[in-house]
Amino acid sequence: MKITYSKENINSFGGINFADHIVSNSSLFETINQELGQRGVKATYSYSDLVRSYFLLTLCGGECAEDITENLRKELGQVTGFNVCSADTLLRMQKELSTQKKTYVSNTGIEHDFNVNTKMNKLMVRLLVESKQLNTNNKDYIFDYDNQFIPTNKYDSKRSYKKADGYFPGIATIGNHPVYIENRNGNSNVKYKQDQTLERAYSTLKQFGIKPKFSRMDCGSFDKTVIPVVEANSEFFFIRAQRCTSLYNKIKEVDTWEDVEIGFKKYQVASIQYAPFGWDKTYRYVISREKTQDGQGDLYTGDAFKYRAIMTNETHMTDLDVILFYNARGESERVFDEMNNDFLWKKMPFSFLEQNTVFLIMMAICRNMFHFLTDYISKKVEFIKPNFRLKKFIYRFIVVPSKWIKRGRQHILKLFTAKKYHILLE
Repeated sequence: MKITYSKENINSFGGINFADHIVSNSSLFETINQELGQRGVKATYSYSDLVRSYFLLTLCGGECAEDITENLRKELGQVTGFNVCSADTLLRMQKELSTQKKTYVSNTGIEHDFNVNTKMNKLMVRLLVESKQLNTNNKDYIFDYDNQFIPTNKYDSKRSYKKADGYFPGIATIGNHPVYIENRNGNSNVKYKQDQTLERAYSTLKQFGIKPKFSRMDCGSFDKTVIPVVEANSEFFFIRAQRCTSLYNKIKEVDTWEDVEIGFKKYQVASIQYAPFGWDKTYRYVISREKTQDGQGDLYTGDAFKYRAIMTNETHMTDLDVILFYNARGESERVFDEMNNDFLWKKMPFSFLEQNTVFLIMMAICRNMFHFLTDYISKKVEFIKPNFRLKKFIYRFIVVPSKWIKRGRQHILKLFTAKKYHILLE
């Protein structure tokens, strides 16, 4: 095997030029500066440079701020009109955007750390609206909320019931796009002050003319303080109900069950009217049950069935449709997998909750911009699909040898591939 060397200035990630060009032309970076404001007269870099840096960093497979200067400075330096920031600058700008956390003490004496960053959340929604990923004329949006535990050993992270230290942010999504993120420490129960978190989430959306028609949540949102908030801010809601003796006494009275098949499994379903929390007002509860594999009787009902209940104020859908609609929220939970594994949530850079909140929201913005990018490119070329994950997109689009050459007073990007990238500039 013979080896030869060349000193030609060839870059490995030629596709990054097109990715940056598409997003820059959408004016999203200008919007970031408008929403977050200017850093100061002497500041060399703007807040749009911060988001742009992390966006390009992740598109090149980088995993931390240090990668942008240690491993990717040459590759990112090829992008027209972009000055590569140092890792220290990127981290310093995130600290500037952080807000002070609040510590609440519960009736049991437990301290709960919360961090709300209104400015960053408003930016996230505004970018979705301006990139037309959210449409203010759409009246059928589905609002999904859940808390995602992120294990991490930071200076102020606390022990969770999951037996690990970390943070437990509350995350709202619409159409698989994160629209609101509020950080809390790992020891905080998901129900603790969740009504206030949801009020802020709905309020942020309302500022941009977005009111969801549907809201879906798991049993962590089944709380007497949460239900009124959700009902007031969406037309219909679907919340997994928690088990209690009075509910199962009501279920025992059901004598007519419908046989259905859900995900290749046999179930029986029925609806009842039930007033939770000792209220006078009743709601529809869609009950599903399946036989236990071991035939062991249930503690509450005494029969060999496993029961689940969905509380809703919707009255026209069939029982099966309600269950299928609620189960579809599993699609939104895939966002957590994407954020953790593609957009660096597993590798938070700071030691403190409030600074890591900025990082979580910023990377969610980068994720939304990535989906804007893949959707745009997939309409132009055949070798990219809108549902590509980050790694696949990098291999199929970003990784292409390239070289900038000067000819006739023009700078020309030479690509060493047969793929028709030039279509993206037409």
